[in-house]
Amino acid sequence: MKIIGLIGGTSWESSAMYYRVINQTVRDRIHPLENAKSLMFTLNFHEAEQHMRAGNWDAVGEMLVDAAKRLEAGGADCVLLCSNTMHKLSNVVENGVKIPVLNVIDETAREIKARGIKRVGLLGTGFTMNQTFYKDRLETHNLEVMLPEQPDRDVVDRIIFSELVQGKILEPSKLEYIRIMQDLVDRGCEGIILGCTEIMLLVNQTDSSVPVFDTTTIHALAAVDFALEV
Repeated sequence: MKIIGLIGGTSWESSAMYYRVINQTVRDRIHPLENAKSLMFTLNFHEAEQHMRAGNWDAVGEMLVDAAKRLEAGGADCVLLCSNTMHKLSNVVENGVKIPVLNVIDETAREIKARGIKRVGLLGTGFTMNQTFYKDRLETHNLEVMLPEQPDRDVVDRIIFSELVQGKILEPSKLEYIRIMQDLVDRGCEGIILGCTEIMLLVNQTDSSVPVFDTTTIHALAAVDFALEV
């Protein structure tokens, strides 16, 4: 079994879900007492978020590369960025280490295409929705990407940073997300990407009339496939 390297802490709420999904899946696939071999380096999210808000992405990149190198030195066979937004810097991390970096956008795109879906709605942080790095990479997989209207993007982002990353799961916010997802469906989306690792803490497939793509679980399962492949 290969060793999975996780860069967590952005936020630790969703990083804990990575750890749970990875180990539950290994247990279910192999043996009730089996665990995944893994290492996690937890970033200080407050420090990273301050750099992000200031537009100092070079500093964030330095944090991520340092974490990836520590995981590589510790024996990790791959690296996962346990954050969709941090994939803005995935190429920087890939260039900083010799081991593979499993990209959540690519893994999610493969799942979407396997379902025969071509037009998807994207929810995420303001960075993910308002910048083009995520949308552009999805489009390389021949997917059409739709975003919420700007006021709804602000709602999605606010709930992530003021509630979800702090472990607050509130019913009014859930209803707002359901409304926003349905609006995307009404505009023609065939599926919805939960493009922030914390969103799955708030909504899931039962809250949507179209397929929902939980990037946290998709990414974690890709890590298990990597670790167990012969």
